[in-house]
Amino acid sequence: MAAMAHGTLTWSPALDHPQLLAPSTARALRTWADDDPAVLESVRGTEIDPDLADTAALTEAYGLGLEASGNCVLVAGRRDGVERTAAAVVLATTRADVNSTIKRLLDVRKASFLPMDRAVEESAMEYGGITPVGLPEGWRVLVDSRVPLAGEVIIGSGLRRSKLALPGELLARMPGVEVVEGLAR
Repeated sequence: MAAMAHGTLTWSPALDHPQLLAPSTARALRTWADDDPAVLESVRGTEIDPDLADTAALTEAYGLGLEASGNCVLVAGRRDGVERTAAAVVLATTRADVNSTIKRLLDVRKASFLPMDRAVEESAMEYGGITPVGLPEGWRVLVDSRVPLAGEVIIGSGLRRSKLALPGELLARMPGVEVVEGLAR
């Protein structure tokens, strides 16, 4: 499988470079690829400067379009003493609608972003690299309905030093994903 360029970065099949993936991300990609062979070629990875992992810095430094970047945020709320956690994937040109749509989907009175230390510990991923691929069992993965229409989307790899690129429509059919109209504003 050939490498390809996106911005000034060179991308190659992510599973060919497991050292660029968080362990849970690598396991999830392998499992997903067993069920959907398109994952092997369509999910690509690249190494980046970890100091440039945040979306604005990444897009500027590597000549990437902001509209091609997806952000994954972790949100939680409680209902009857039980915490409900979800990942929300939205395009970087939008913001996750935490106070309305996500709160309603989680069926909680108040939803909040997970604090950084909890997000890192509970996801087993690095801050700035958190991805919907390989999150803990039981966490909902919500994807804004604009993501499948966006073409190629760049997301985290679980590590700050690398990114994944994949078709938004492929991400939308990842096992466990719920595509949600109005997840972002």
